[in-house]
Formats: sequence, structure tokens, C-alpha cells
Amino acid sequence: MGAVAPSSHHLARAVCSPLPERGEPVVVELGAGTGSFTGEIQRRLGGRGRHLAVEIDPVLAQHLRHRHPGAEVIQNDAVGLRQLLDERGIDGADVVISGLPWALFPPTTQRQLIEATAHVLAAAGAFTAFTYLHAVPLAAARRFRALLADRFEEVVPSRTVWRNTPPAFVLHARRPRT
Repeated sequence: MGAVAPSSHHLARAVCSPLPERGEPVVVELGAGTGSFTGEIQRRLGGRGRHLAVEIDPVLAQHLRHRHPGAEVIQNDAVGLRQLLDERGIDGADVVISGLPWALFPPTTQRQLIEATAHVLAAAGAFTAFTYLHAVPLAAARRFRALLADRFEEVVPSRTVWRNTPPAFVLHARRPRT
């Protein structure tokens, strides 16, 4: 975990905004952690589609299984995302939502995770991640934004979510480059 407190419901709403209101979307959540985004995804899906929550920590994964039985919790590393979806017969994701602490990852890990995400995302899919306002000037945060710009045709930051500790904003990326 890379946070001092769980994400607020205000941030969860902003991060989960790309979820389609209709249909049977495949939603993949990376770094589900304590479930701040998991609950919002489940609420928005309302039993539709498929929600895979990937969490590397076994204790947090077990907690998520009990708290959110509608999500398919996968205790594994998100770097192997393509294989995780293949094992479940899933061609691709309509939305990938990240709760991962991108600014804490070294360059290689950031690249591997972005590649894994872009590889499973549908052509019209959306990827969302958040970053804390205070982390914007950090080299790892700048590197993450540059990776997004290289790998996606469109990257749009949200307004600052002040009602989160610490304040954050969401990066919405669309149309992965092939």
C-alpha cells in the first residue's frame, strides 16, 4: 500500500467514472487493497458484467473476498495480467482501474504494468489511475505520466479531488497504442 489512509468515496467515484452504465463490461481492478474502489465498482455494476480484483497481498485479498463476494478476487501480481485473464477465458477488459502506488514503483515495474494493462484493454477501453497532488513533481510520477502519454492516445487529468487524504487527481487514459 502506498497511502496514509484509504481512498475517500469522492476519489472512488472519480476513478470509477468510466464504467459503462449498460451492458456486461469486464472491469479489472489493479491493486484492490482495502477495497475503496472495489465497493464503488460493485455498486456501479449492480450485478452486471464481470469484476476481477487483482491484489498481490494475501491478507488483503482474503479481506476483499469476504467483504465483496461479487468481485472475483485474484491474489497475484498484476504484471501477469494477460495470463490471469487467459486463465479465466477473458479476451480483454473494457475498463482497467488502478489503485496501485505508481509513484513508488521503479521504472521497470512501471513499464511492465503499463504494458500489461495496455495489452488487455479493449480498443475503446479506458484506464484510470490516480496520483496524489503532492507527488506530481516526483520523478517517478512524471515518468508514469510520460509512460501513459507514450502508450495511450489520450490522457486527461481530472480536477483535484480535495475531499481525499491527501488530495489527489485521476488520470483517464483511452485508446491504447498498438
